[in-house]
Amino acid sequence: MVLTRRLLKKPVPLSGKQIIAAKTLIHLAIWLHIATLFYLGVTDNLGADPVKALLHTTGTWAVNLLLVTLLVSPLAKWIPFPALVRFRRLLGIYSFVYACVHFLTYCAFEIQFDWSLIISEIAKRPYITVGFSALILLLLLTATSPNRIRRRLGPRWQSLHNSIYLIGILALLHFTWSQKTLFGDSLFYWGILFILLLIRRDKLIKLARPARKLP
Repeated sequence: MVLTRRLLKKPVPLSGKQIIAAKTLIHLAIWLHIATLFYLGVTDNLGADPVKALLHTTGTWAVNLLLVTLLVSPLAKWIPFPALVRFRRLLGIYSFVYACVHFLTYCAFEIQFDWSLIISEIAKRPYITVGFSALILLLLLTATSPNRIRRRLGPRWQSLHNSIYLIGILALLHFTWSQKTLFGDSLFYWGILFILLLIRRDKLIKLARPARKLP
């Protein structure tokens, strides 16, 4: 889908210093948010079930930032605001950070780092299986995000990073199963993901074509 209309006639300018300042604020805001969550949990100020609240909040924010990451490119074209793309990698990395905190919270407080039980849970529970799969793919994208690695991988880098669309689907499957309902927040998130994928339908069709040629 091509965005035929732009919100503004001229691109929004953003200097290098402004980008650095904005990124610094993002770093501070996210780490402050994570620290505050755990402080409230430790001091028993996070509701009747602090572990459940930590799991829900960190998981939700991982999904939020993943969807925002997918929104960056079309939004940068629609405004237009080219400098916005400079924040895409950072937001994607913090989606991974929240997903890691979410998984480690589960391992620490629900499983007590019983690794044999963790492996068993991943293998036997479908919603944990898809969530862990999304986490591993996010790990691969984060590990290959530096420019130096991007140059080494060449065209393979883009092929790998196209898996962000699959990650979005896996993450929402995990979220929906954990909520035990398709309605409410789950339906809202699926609607957003559908729109973001619809915007990229031409690209997704091109990505799907090689798969159709396979026997």
